[in-house]
Parts: sequence; C-alpha cells; structure tokens
Amino acid sequence: MVNSGFYKGTGSGSMGRHTKHGGYVIDRRKVRTYVVPEGLQNFKLTPFVTKNMEPLKGDFEGDPKGGLSGVRYLDKWKRENGTD
Repeated sequence: MVNSGFYKGTGSGSMGRHTKHGGYVIDRRKVRTYVVPEGLQNFKLTPFVTKNMEPLKGDFEGDPKGGLSGVRYLDKWKRENGTD
C-alpha cells in the first residue's frame, strides 16, 4: 500500500526528446553510463550462481525443429494435463 499522491513510475527516465515528425533524438548527456570499479577481477565475493554448472541439453531426437517444435510442446502438455 502506498500513500495517496505517490507515483511510482518505471524509473527509466528520458534519454532524449521527441521530434515534431515522430522521431526521437538521443541526448548523450542524459544517457546513463556505468563505470566498472578497478580491481574487480580480484574481488573476493562471488555471484550466487555457480560457474561450474554443466549446460542442460534437451532430448529432441528425430524432430527437425528441435526445441522450437509446437507439436512436441502440445504433446507434452496433453501428457501432463490431460485432454479437454
């Protein structure tokens, strides 16, 4: 719950202006830039995700579209949820 009159917004801010012809002009002074701190390679803390995880591979034998096949998705959905 928020107080009345509080507008959350998206936090994106504008990075330029609209033109009268429907275009958009970027103002480089408004563009956010991020500076990486020096010595980040030797930083002691690590991310929450392990770097040692092997990539998972799907089982798409015999399907030329592989994981993009809509038929395979529908078959799996019917197996797990039944038919209407």
